[in-house]
This record gives sequence, structure tokens and C-alpha cells, in this order.
Amino acid sequence: MSKFKGITTHQTVSDEDFRKIMSVPAAEIDSHSNVKVMIVKDVCTLYDKMAKSMAGLIIKNNREGKLTKMIIPVGPTPQYPVLAGICNREKICLKDVWIFFMDEYLDWESRAVPKSHPMSFAGYMDKNLFSLLDSSLGINPEQVVWPNPYDLDYNDNKIKELGGIDICYGGIGYHGHVAFNEPYDTYYKRMTIEKFLNSRTRIIDLNSDTFVINSLCGTGGNCYGLPPKAVTIGMKSIMSAKRIELYCDGGDLNWQLATFRIACMHPPTLDRPATLLQLHENPKEVVALIADEITASPIKMAPK
Repeated sequence: MSKFKGITTHQTVSDEDFRKIMSVPAAEIDSHSNVKVMIVKDVCTLYDKMAKSMAGLIIKNNREGKLTKMIIPVGPTPQYPVLAGICNREKICLKDVWIFFMDEYLDWESRAVPKSHPMSFAGYMDKNLFSLLDSSLGINPEQVVWPNPYDLDYNDNKIKELGGIDICYGGIGYHGHVAFNEPYDTYYKRMTIEKFLNSRTRIIDLNSDTFVINSLCGTGGNCYGLPPKAVTIGMKSIMSAKRIELYCDGGDLNWQLATFRIACMHPPTLDRPATLLQLHENPKEVVALIADEITASPIKMAPK
């Protein structure tokens, strides 16, 4: 990915420009963004759109006799029962589908949490997607690939062997991470944007702010119930996808409003990894950020 060569510094904006980013009307975000921005009415429409995008790609590739190769997240997740319903109703054949999951939680010893763990992504997907699919659709368990802490190169090598990823779906974390590609935060090692964008599947320690927001959203604020590590697909496989679609829903806490705006309009910075998608060689054609109207709304800071 030589097009990233020489990009080594964080970029920032003035306080005044940052306030403008927070206050741009939702309908104008796309005109201020280097990536494509789409705003839909509500979260139901958002996840219906995501599920239809997934199903539509499979149908198209099946019709053309091609494999479907996608990276998908476990967060956001409401689209998966919708996707299962579409596949079952339309009898969509899944035998040529390759699914690469973005990440999975690990325990303190860097071992994958069991499917029985309440925070297991694999366990969640068994219940909320795979068990809902009609078995006659022919999905091959060997083509459902989770990043493996015991074989970190498997995902990247398999993706390369298959000729690359058609589309990467995902969301955006609190501080702008995609998968668990979190901001690189250490005084003792130097990280450049070029190196970060070429990152491969790896084991990470969750950053403290991820720990807080994920415990609030996933374990009722019980930080002791959240696994402290994860294995994540790297930015290289994500950036190499032929298309990237990230779906943003701030939920009841509305925690994603600023994150969404920063991803769309802030200059590329390691502090917010989603901004680095702007560095794709064709960002407006390849990268799309989709949000509901509430998540895209301007931020007004005032005491309650």
C-alpha cells in the first residue's frame, strides 16, 4: 500500500473548526466529507439497509457465478436477524459465501473466550444469525472465519488466496476504531499512519475508553465482566476491500454523534482511526458512512 508512504503525523484542527464540525447540519455533512455520507430516517431503516446490502451482494455474486467474500462485525448487530429473514424468504444460496469476522474477545491470557461466555462474539452470532438460517441454504462452517489468536496470519493469507474482500461492513467505536483497530497510545513506541494502515491481524489490549463504553453498552457497567483483550483483523485487510460500508447508530446513550462527525469531516489522524479511511485512493466512491437522523444531528452542548 505504497500510497500511504510518507504519512507520518497526526493532523488536527483549530477549536473553531472543531466546533464547526460538531454543528454542521446533517444534510450538509456529505459536502464537507471526503467519504460518501448517507443519512437515513431511523435505526430500523439503517439496519434494513445494511441487511439488504449484504443480501444483495450475495445474490449478485451468485448470479455471476462468483464467490462472495465479506468482512462483517459483531457490532452493530440488529441487521443479522433481518438478513436471516431475507435469506430464508428468498432462498439465497450461501454455499459460495466466505465470512470473515472482524474480531473476538480474549481473556487475560490472550485465549479466546468460550462461546458460552456472555460477551462471546461467536456465541452471539450462532444465536442471532447462523441458528436462524435455513440449513438448506448451504452455508459452509469452514468458510466462516474468526480471527485466531493461535494463527494470526490465517485470515490475511486466506483473504489474499481468495483474491481479496468484496466488501467490509462495520461500525465505528467510541474513539473511532474500526474492528478493534484502536488508537495507538503509548509513549514508548513510534507509530506512523503508514504502519497503522498496513497492520495485520493481531492481539490487542482494550483501551480504557473502549473498556468503559463497552461495559456500559454490554455488561450493564460491570467492567469486571468484560474481557480485557481482543484479536482483531488489521487495517490492511479493511483498506484493501473493494467497498467499505460503516453503519452508525448511537443507541439510547447517543454516544456516537461526535464520533460519526469526526470520522466524516476531521482530517486523518491516528487519534481517530476511522478518519484514516479518507486516505483510500477513491474514498468518495469506495467508502460510505451511513447514519440515522439522530446520530447525524448537530451536537448542542448545554446543561440539563
